[in-house]
Amino acid sequence: MRNKLIFTVFSVIAILAIAVSPVYAITGNYVEDFEHPYVGLVAFYDAEGEFIWRCSGALLSPTVFLTAGHCADTEGGAVTARIWFQQDAGVNYDPATELDPVTGYPEYCAAGTLGVTCATVSEGNIYNFDYTGHIPNTHDVGILILDQPIQLAEYGELPEANQLSTLDTGSGRHEVIFTVSGYGLTTRTTDQDPHPNLSFRERLMAEATLVNLRSAWNAGFNLQTSGNGAGKGGTCNGDSGGPVFLGEFESNLIVGVTSFGIGNLLCQGTDFAYRIDQPEVLAWIMSFLD
Repeated sequence: MRNKLIFTVFSVIAILAIAVSPVYAITGNYVEDFEHPYVGLVAFYDAEGEFIWRCSGALLSPTVFLTAGHCADTEGGAVTARIWFQQDAGVNYDPATELDPVTGYPEYCAAGTLGVTCATVSEGNIYNFDYTGHIPNTHDVGILILDQPIQLAEYGELPEANQLSTLDTGSGRHEVIFTVSGYGLTTRTTDQDPHPNLSFRERLMAEATLVNLRSAWNAGFNLQTSGNGAGKGGTCNGDSGGPVFLGEFESNLIVGVTSFGIGNLLCQGTDFAYRIDQPEVLAWIMSFLD
């Protein structure tokens, strides 16, 4: 199970048989992300404590971690989790031992990191917004409550209700900038390609531009962006659940979580994030912050 890749919108893939894929890591013109120390690499485990999948996400407070609903899929087998906040959380991963000896990813928090740059999530502290996977309203948002608080100088900020709703009403929508952040694959190849997938397992970020909010794939529930073009980058396998910030690299304002892609099997397509500025979604998230 260690090499399992998460597929978002499972039912849509099966029913429509189109190129809809999960998104797991930053591609294109990316840079190392030292701007968002609260963005973490999260590993999930089943009832036997076996690693089942990994995602990205962001702290909203010392103990409240925002990710995607398909990552926090308790019906799919997620029981416990562990989160690393080091920028290079898995960069020393050894395929032979299936372990990063510096951080302990994906099996444990290395000595001296528990409650500092690493935290655990116990059974019963993984929640999702009734995740369905049915496009457009996938309910693809999740919350994890950490066992050990991570004290940082800043955390991800929540948007105002419907903050994105007026952004694509004019011809300048392609000038609206978003920043994506996460861990995972940077290059994905076909099964026939002799070159392996490229995964740094470190926190990367890139800027993308607004494509649409109101198409049939979005319908007010999702944010569609493109990482194509000079200086831009997108998402791929491993970024699921990672924050989508409104604005350039220094922004802390999270308006969505990375959810799925179309034509993105090789990490070269269009990216979709589940909008957290929807009033009912925002209220659900804030209920964990009370």
